[in-house]
Amino acid sequence: MILRSDEFQDVDVAGGGPMRMHLFRPAIDGRLPGVLLFSEIYQVTAPIRRLAAMIAGNGYVVAVPEVYHEYEPAGTVLAYDQAGTDRGNALKVQKPVAGYDADAHAGLTALAQHPACNGKLATFGVCLGGHLAYRAALDPRVSAAACFYPTDIHSGTLGEGRSDDSLTRMADLQAEMLFVWGRQDPHVPFAGRETIRARLEALGISYAWHELNAQHAFLRDEGPRYDPALFLQAMTLTLDFYRRALL
Repeated sequence: MILRSDEFQDVDVAGGGPMRMHLFRPAIDGRLPGVLLFSEIYQVTAPIRRLAAMIAGNGYVVAVPEVYHEYEPAGTVLAYDQAGTDRGNALKVQKPVAGYDADAHAGLTALAQHPACNGKLATFGVCLGGHLAYRAALDPRVSAAACFYPTDIHSGTLGEGRSDDSLTRMADLQAEMLFVWGRQDPHVPFAGRETIRARLEALGISYAWHELNAQHAFLRDEGPRYDPALFLQAMTLTLDFYRRALL
């Protein structure tokens, strides 16, 4: 589908000021399901924009919030270099978890109210964004969450004080969940993955689980860890998952 990918919306977040969301949607009439897509620590980079376009082109309204809007001017993109990595990682644990949750609530509300959205909602995220997609799915309005190599869930170290309650709150999930991991990802080792999966099983959460022979950030189509074949496989998994969960 031909896309509209030049739109953005500044959304008011309770206690956090305006948050810019970048919008991607098919240039067609009608209303479609919405996907709130959370980026990695670098915000809305070119690879994240291409990822959002890939999903939108398959029939979704995709909104990508700037996760550090309280700390960086609107439109800021952190570089994939040491300085950008250091800044992104510092902000990841400076921002309170309540701020991330407020962003998700405001983003989902704005997406559901968008005239091109039919009110059905899903989330998607990579790295930090995978964790945020998970937390956003604690909102009962979300029907499906695709979490790619989400960091810090197993360790409970997201946000200010490096202390989150994501594992504890797993019992609140009503959405169907998709988790995709790279087995060679040092950020979420085998023991960490097993911690998450054991709790999913204990709580009877509806989920799909895929572990691939891949590095962290294998979806990012810049840099040495990108795996094009696994990217296509991952997108097929995601789109099949959304089609089923968002009926």
